[in-house]
Formats: sequence, C-alpha cells, structure tokens
Amino acid sequence: MPIGPAVPLDPHALRFRPEAPGVVPAIHGLNAAAFDTDAEARLVDALRAAGRLTLSLVGETAEGLAAHIAFSPVTLTTAAGLEVAGVGLAPMAVLPALQRRGVGGRLVEAGLAHLRSGDHRFCVVLGHPDYYPRFGFRPASEFGVRWVRDVPDGVFMVQPLRPGGLDGLGGPAGAMSVVRYAPEFDGL
Repeated sequence: MPIGPAVPLDPHALRFRPEAPGVVPAIHGLNAAAFDTDAEARLVDALRAAGRLTLSLVGETAEGLAAHIAFSPVTLTTAAGLEVAGVGLAPMAVLPALQRRGVGGRLVEAGLAHLRSGDHRFCVVLGHPDYYPRFGFRPASEFGVRWVRDVPDGVFMVQPLRPGGLDGLGGPAGAMSVVRYAPEFDGL
C-alpha cells in the first residue's frame, strides 16, 4: 500500500480502521517519515512482534495511508504494590504533508473511542502538554501517578477510560504510583 497522498487533503476524508497485515510495511514507512529518526517505526515493529499492540489504528484516504496510532500495555504499580493494567498511547504519526490539519486529533479521538468501548481502565501519554489535554488527558501527578523516568510535570498525562478508572490507583505525593511501558520502550 502506498504511503499517503501527494497533496494535503481534508482530514474528514479519512477512514479509520485497525491495521491489517498488508499495511504493516506502509505503517513502518509512515512512522519513519513522520519523525526525525526511524526509532518510532522500529518501536511499533517490536511491539507488534512481541504481541504488545493493544490497538494499532490507521487513517487512510483513497490515495493511501495517511496516519497511524499505536496503543500498548502499561503497568501501574501502586505505593502498596498492587499492579494494575492500562494502556499507553505511543507513537502517533501523521504523514508530513497532512500534519497540522486536524488529522492527528481525529486519529487520537478514534483510538480513545475504540479503547473506551473495551475493558481498559486508563490511558497514559508522554507528550506535549498543550496538545493532549484537549482529548481529556491531565497531568498524571494530579492523580498521584508518575512515569518510572523523571520528566517535567505536565508532559506525562493520564485519563480514565471508564468511570472510576483511576479510583484508588494514585498514591500520596511522597509515594506516588509508578507507570511502566512495555520493555520495547526501553530502547528509546
């Protein structure tokens, strides 16, 4: 399948669907084109190979693949040692010619809607603090949750995917609950 249109298109002309085997090479190419390196493309390939893609969603136009988003399992460990499963959004890629045209936003919304229809408690994202709050993400620190790595407050965010999805999972500021992504993320 070709990678995307040659000219920017209306983001509302996109169709979203779960990835299929025939589109895997195009997903790799799209992720490599959307980022400065191919690290995200290799990450998606590694998650797929390990069976750790909770959801891999593509956005297509009549001309080809235009966008991709991946969600994979994360583990939240509470201060009391309880382990709870959630999902993490990463990466999200849009064909460079379609960036800053609403395509990524529609893709994030489609992915979260799909996850909400399942049995997932919460979703985390490490991303731009001015972009992801529009989709319901809030700083994880507000819930007593942090990423296992130190990052500035506000760039690691979380949202419940069902009512009460975060209830009882956060710890007090001195003993916050910790989120870990799948081991494939360790190479980033």
